[in-house]
Amino acid sequence: MSALWGFVLNLTVSDGQALLRGDTLYQTIGIASTDLGLQLQAERERSMVAVTTRKLTEDLGAQRAQTDQALGEFRQAVTEAGGAVSAELRGQIDALDAELRRLGPIRDGIDDGYSSRLTGLTEYNRVLDAVFRFYDHLTPVPDLTIYQQASALQTMGNAREFLSRERALIKAALLDRQLTEPEAAAFTEYVSSRKFLHARGQAGLDVQFRAPYEELFKSQTFQSFATMEARIIRTGAPPPDAPSWAAAADRLMAELDRIGSESALTLASRAASGATTTKIEIGVAGGVGLLAVLASIIISVRFGRRLGAELAGLRSAAVELSERRLPGLVERLRTGEEVNVKKEAKPIKVSGSAEITDVARAFGSVQRTAVHAAVGQAALRRGVGQVFLNLARRKQGLLHRQLSLLDSMQRRTHDPDRLEELFRLDHLTTRMRRHAESLIILSGAAPGRAWRKPVPVVDIVRAAVAEVEDYTRVTVATMPSGAIDGAAAADLTHLVAELVENATIYSPPDTAVEVRGDRVSNGYSIEVEDRGLGLSADEYAAYNALLVDPPEFDLADSDRLGLFVVARLAERHGIKVVLRRSPFGGTTAILLVPRPLVTDQEELTASGDELPALPSRTRKKALAVVSGGTHAGLPRRVRQANLSSRLQRSEPGPERKNERSPDEVRDLFSAFQRGTQRAREDVNEEGEA
Repeated sequence: MSALWGFVLNLTVSDGQALLRGDTLYQTIGIASTDLGLQLQAERERSMVAVTTRKLTEDLGAQRAQTDQALGEFRQAVTEAGGAVSAELRGQIDALDAELRRLGPIRDGIDDGYSSRLTGLTEYNRVLDAVFRFYDHLTPVPDLTIYQQASALQTMGNAREFLSRERALIKAALLDRQLTEPEAAAFTEYVSSRKFLHARGQAGLDVQFRAPYEELFKSQTFQSFATMEARIIRTGAPPPDAPSWAAAADRLMAELDRIGSESALTLASRAASGATTTKIEIGVAGGVGLLAVLASIIISVRFGRRLGAELAGLRSAAVELSERRLPGLVERLRTGEEVNVKKEAKPIKVSGSAEITDVARAFGSVQRTAVHAAVGQAALRRGVGQVFLNLARRKQGLLHRQLSLLDSMQRRTHDPDRLEELFRLDHLTTRMRRHAESLIILSGAAPGRAWRKPVPVVDIVRAAVAEVEDYTRVTVATMPSGAIDGAAAADLTHLVAELVENATIYSPPDTAVEVRGDRVSNGYSIEVEDRGLGLSADEYAAYNALLVDPPEFDLADSDRLGLFVVARLAERHGIKVVLRRSPFGGTTAILLVPRPLVTDQEELTASGDELPALPSRTRKKALAVVSGGTHAGLPRRVRQANLSSRLQRSEPGPERKNERSPDEVRDLFSAFQRGTQRAREDVNEEGEA
């Protein structure tokens, strides 16, 4: 409403401003330029007489003084018009002023006798042509009808100028009773232009303005003048009766001036009426429009306040839904809490217009859909997690049975090659058990393995390395003494195994992976460093963020299962894990076991009989990590290590260094079986869970 009011008011005010501007121009430049044109016409006529008689009369001097005075008044009027002069009109004024400056040279040519009659006449005509061109741009009228009539009257005034040229030329020619051929041609041109302009002007005038001109052109005065025009054109000589020509021309021009003056007054009256109408329109547009704008503002403010209150209530409900209710619901579902869908999806209660209630119902529909989707996703995750857990438990039971079967087969086997293959199969089964435990961890459950007593850190690291396929590439540095709480030992072993396996997979096969540890003020730190290609800074940031705050496991993101497992285990025990670029270009994984999980127990030595906290299979592999292995990477047996002193034999001579008798082989495996049996008994006493 404000914009519409401003637009209408701008149109009406613009019309009013145009009227005021036109009135200002008429009162200043218009009157002054009209007087200047009349004075120029009078000077032109007297100048033609002076050129013909070769005498400069006082009458000519007086007329030149009047022309100069009119010129000064015109320039003063231009100054007084000031801001009413537009840029376009300013250009016309400059063009007219340039022509007016030629008056001096024109007068000099006449005074010195250098200018002929036709030349002087033509020079004055150029100046007056500029005056009439200026008239055409003088008064912009906003009313189209008034503008058309003013333009037609201006054309009739221009036709009068050509009559003035005819009179000036013939008046001078009557003095010497001759008309040169160029002058006769110029006279013919003036007559033709006058007839054309009269016809054109009459065509543009309405009935009221055209009637006086039609009456004049039918009068005896005009007919007599037209007859003399035709005779001059036909004979090429001045009229023989000079008084008749002068009288006819004077009467015709007087009638034209009278009709022009009356028409100007009538047109001014119409313009005044139009100005009054414009003022009324301005008042209506300004007053009524202002009242309408004020009314619309009052209505808008009241409606806006009510709508604002309704929207505020809707916004509060939407914010509560999006920032508190739905996030809280999702968090409760993530933690496994049962949710009442009907209670949680209660409708949003707001009051207001139909549109507001419709939006509230739409939000309620979105809420119900979101709650149902969240509950469905939670149920799906629980179902998938339960499937993982069931399959992993079954697989874990089968793997325990497989390990027991392999243990039994190892005890019954005396063939070294078969025993080596059984050890390899045992190692593969151990890795499969770790993968089954990973499924249990991803499902949200605990693997189940635990020890009552603290486990030395070095044994945990060695056991973790033993569960990696490419464990022969792993170097375990000497570690300070320290032990981990038995409840967290199995999970820490799994965590370190995942990091070590990741290091071996993503590094060249001919490079080593180094594992080292150290006691720190906040607990115990373990570092796993590889010499692979490393990661980008963005990847390190993304992985470290996942390790700090593990999200819900995404089934589609199977490439980072190990990181999810590490993150879950670290979160369970408060272990901090950080990945960063190593000085060798690879990746260094640093994990910090918190102080409460670390005991001050001295680290146990790494001999076979001094690892009571680990099961027999893990102890065998852990020993292989520090004491070397076979050519296939399996544990290497130490000759007579588990025999009593009575059964131990001295080293055979050179001739029997690579040969064993059947009895020696039987005794060797019997001693190995007795040693493994004692280890199992120790583990059973420790109570492996």
